[in-house]
Amino acid sequence: MSDFDPGEYDISELGPALKDIDDVGELEEILQKEHRGQNRDPVIALIQSRIEKFSEDEEEPEDAGSLDLASMSTADVGNALQSIDEVDELEALLEAEEAGEDRGAVKRLINKRIDSVQGSDEEVMVDEEDERTAEERHPDLDHPTRDKRHVRSLHGGVYEDMWVYCETQAGELVDVSKEMLGKARELMDQYNDDYDADERVVAVLIGSDVSKHVDDVVAYGADVVVVREDDRLERFQHKPYTEIFCDMARAGATHNRGEVVDGRDEEWRDYDKPRYTLFPATNNGRDLSALVQAELDSGLASDCSGLYIENQVISNPVKTGVAGEKKEFERVLHMKRPDFSGFEYSTILCLDNPRREFHPQGGSVIPGSFDIPETDPEREGIVVEHDAPLDDDWFRISVTEWDQLDEGIDLTGHEVIVAFGRGIGDNPTKGVELALELADQFEDAEVGVTRGIVTGSFQFDGHVEQYTHEDRQIGETGQVVAPKLYIAAGISGAIQHKVGVDESDTIIAINTDPDARIRDFSDYFIEGDLFEVLPRLTEALKQGRFEAAVASDGGVAGEHGDSQ
Repeated sequence: MSDFDPGEYDISELGPALKDIDDVGELEEILQKEHRGQNRDPVIALIQSRIEKFSEDEEEPEDAGSLDLASMSTADVGNALQSIDEVDELEALLEAEEAGEDRGAVKRLINKRIDSVQGSDEEVMVDEEDERTAEERHPDLDHPTRDKRHVRSLHGGVYEDMWVYCETQAGELVDVSKEMLGKARELMDQYNDDYDADERVVAVLIGSDVSKHVDDVVAYGADVVVVREDDRLERFQHKPYTEIFCDMARAGATHNRGEVVDGRDEEWRDYDKPRYTLFPATNNGRDLSALVQAELDSGLASDCSGLYIENQVISNPVKTGVAGEKKEFERVLHMKRPDFSGFEYSTILCLDNPRREFHPQGGSVIPGSFDIPETDPEREGIVVEHDAPLDDDWFRISVTEWDQLDEGIDLTGHEVIVAFGRGIGDNPTKGVELALELADQFEDAEVGVTRGIVTGSFQFDGHVEQYTHEDRQIGETGQVVAPKLYIAAGISGAIQHKVGVDESDTIIAINTDPDARIRDFSDYFIEGDLFEVLPRLTEALKQGRFEAAVASDGGVAGEHGDSQ
């Protein structure tokens, strides 16, 4: 009988909690508990996928000699071929199929598997892209794309520079814009050294009174600032902001599939589109990034927390054009983000196809992922006024009345953060009180929470309820912090939370579970009940012996989890 209760976890925490369970029987039992309990579709899907994974692991690999191709469908053959890695066995299957059913689809599958295993000297035939518009290809259809301007991807285009959309809110430049400018400056300085280039950081400002930020964005690292001001742009709107950004990005286009096309004469640039684009992963930035990248006929890596540029060797025949061969792609922006499964990070690449280019390579950046750089008031930059006409039809929607919400709590920039998670469940109000009392012992400290607190059903007394709201949430969908000291009380350590605290100088975790995932990335791990440990730490601070309390006996693990 498994003691694991999925009802104690939300979906973001369940993946890491299941990571060490590989027994199919136990997983089936957990699945039944979920069915009998909250019966959440995402949780059921996650558990079922893990059951399927280990069920497949228990199956014996296919033996080519035991396959009866004549009794198998084409799909069954395709599945069976994935576990056969010997070319001679595959060739024997091909001969058997030719002597038997002689199905073209099956023979193609076997030949494809042979090519995949050993590589092929023959080029994959890549169909020529049909360059006609949807209307030209389907003149008999009346569909909503009829009025949409057809955007053709470039081939043989010229790409340069890293563009950064600098968002403003209530007239002020938001911190994540400054963070992205600093990171872009760092990336392009290294890029120019590595590739003997002279490419730039281009800041984009769109709004009703944004020229006042020009000097600031240059001081934070921009070489060029492209500005568009209009009273109608006072508040963010999808259509005009997207059209303006895309017009800025495409304004200097002179190439399309190797042919010269008309583009505006822009003295400051001689390329078709940006090489890279960065957007803030704010509410507005997430919307704009997806719209812009789609309109520019490229892809998007959303909610990134790490960026770097280097060459990458790829063997995927869709990208190389030849099965079994490798190709080195140069100047690739690697965009690191938490994987949807919650178990690990993924690095997203935006790579060209043999006859299809994907530029700009773009991503949105989680606020707090990078440091705000020091300003350099002596830096100089080029200012470009965007003056293309704005279509009145873009402004069909207008905001006539609005309220500005409270900004909430900004946890970034504090030296100490005390955060609490579901471990306060035995006495939620008392748990918050203990966290606040500990934070009060530091000169510059704040209190944060996990998503489990925000989305959970805990009951808090009124005097602490304000400390449990979403504006204090830390993690992938909350704030990203980098304090000198991060104290995590009753937090399991899901990957989504790890994203939010990875850059902390020192992490102290308190948890009753010695196998809690947070132990893997903590500098100090205290195995104990937060209701007992937090008061001891608070008292130690009052007496000036905090370090001694952390390093005391009683289930305390030191750096890298070594006992002390």
